[in-house]
Amino acid sequence: MSDRQAYEVGYDAAGRVEITDVSSSDGAPDPAPGLAGGEAAGMCTSSATLEASARKAGAGEVLDRYAADYPKGPHDKPQSMCPAFGSLRVGLRMRRVATVLSGSACCVYGLTFVSHFYGARRSVGYVPFSSETLVTGKLFEDSRESVHQMADPARYDAIVVTNLCVPTASGVPLRLLPKEIDGVRIIGIDVPGFGIPTHAEAKDVLSGAMLAYARGEAEAGPVARPTQGRDDRPSVALLGEMFPADPMMLGAMLAPMGLAAGPVVPAREWRELYAALDCGAVAAIHPFYTASMREFSAAGRPIVGSAPVGRDGTAAWLSAIGAAFGIAGDKIAAAQNAFLPAIEGALQGARVNGTITVSGYEGSELLFARLLVESGARVPYVGTACPKTLQSAADREWLEAHGAKVVYRASLEDDLAAMEGVKPDLAIGTTPVVQRAKELGIPSLYFTNLISARPLMGPAGAGSLAEVVNAAIGNRDRMARMRSFFEGVGGGETSGVWQGAPNLRPDFRAQNLKKLERQRKAAKAQEMI
Repeated sequence: MSDRQAYEVGYDAAGRVEITDVSSSDGAPDPAPGLAGGEAAGMCTSSATLEASARKAGAGEVLDRYAADYPKGPHDKPQSMCPAFGSLRVGLRMRRVATVLSGSACCVYGLTFVSHFYGARRSVGYVPFSSETLVTGKLFEDSRESVHQMADPARYDAIVVTNLCVPTASGVPLRLLPKEIDGVRIIGIDVPGFGIPTHAEAKDVLSGAMLAYARGEAEAGPVARPTQGRDDRPSVALLGEMFPADPMMLGAMLAPMGLAAGPVVPAREWRELYAALDCGAVAAIHPFYTASMREFSAAGRPIVGSAPVGRDGTAAWLSAIGAAFGIAGDKIAAAQNAFLPAIEGALQGARVNGTITVSGYEGSELLFARLLVESGARVPYVGTACPKTLQSAADREWLEAHGAKVVYRASLEDDLAAMEGVKPDLAIGTTPVVQRAKELGIPSLYFTNLISARPLMGPAGAGSLAEVVNAAIGNRDRMARMRSFFEGVGGGETSGVWQGAPNLRPDFRAQNLKKLERQRKAAKAQEMI
């Protein structure tokens, strides 16, 4: 294989597509003015340098939009997995959609690995590059040739091409890709780690881009009906990934008002995007899908925040949905009366007694904390890596009224400080929070795998948490015994059983700290240029 030939990273036999490069053609963009040399080849560099290079290369408008849609702070660096995993996950879960990544080989390998770890049964396209192809503009030509060769309408409705950090910083102009080839839609997005704070928000980047494309198609003329047909009742589009049973429960709660649950965005097939845009209102279950909400607003669809979680949340959400559709008060009351008693019964039958701290980066942390409080738990701290938005205001206000401190864009340090200060009966959080809690002998649960993979809405959600939460709280004695058993084996770089004292070399540590401080000052100086 030549060094200019594109290929595919694949871990199974499904969806294999050969991507072959050809020589450059007329109309090539100007050579990328951003990174050069070792940086262009993928050498690690600071976020400030990458962002400065991207702006110099013409990506300032994209980065400004991301900064407005996904405001950073108080911390400005993602502390979850690579953000591009979010958009990659959305594309890989859609039928008849191909995904191509453009970035450093190590990044592409890591992203494809984690995507298959999370169950993706599809290959990922990859357009490799070198310093030469990046700075001369040949990488863009390689990407264009790749989508032309892949664009088979018998196999695909759309092809998503994603720039990772280095191509974005070098200004590879995916906006110049053709919008359509033989009926296959081409969608190019930039998902750099220095522009998107979390992988949860990267899901919105691709979802918003797809909604924008689908909205343009719908405005131009008739579009295809969803494969499973459409409900004749007015529908509520559901925004945000959720447990598969939750949309069905939402549909049941909407039925007494004469409404139906519409498609979930991120969608599973292209046609669902049309049906989602055809809704009467949007339920922002995950309240940070800013780009997607912008497209729904442009289509004239009202946005309703929060979700039917717990007794109070369900009552308020049904009222808000009814108001958005102009539903009569007696029908709203009928929907509430049909489900609130069952929710109250489920909450009373599944009580949680204990103090719990909650943190995560999925976007449903506030909803989950509300359900814990209504189940009887004391929740003094809720941290989420996602930003503060208007659509999450009702949840924040409710939690604060019930004694919780809500921290948006919470850093790992925020979450650890809360957990160590409160010393809860149970810590629910990300992997490093769970790890630290176990070191302290505090029972803990990983939010993503054990909590967000459970129903939250309606009676099913009200009764789903107590068993796993109470079982974890009951592990405190076992955690104490384990901590006692391992007492004295050290920690950090001194962990283990030593024959004599370990050689720590604090002079090496001090030297490295000085190097890091010089790098920090250099990066800050670069930002001021």
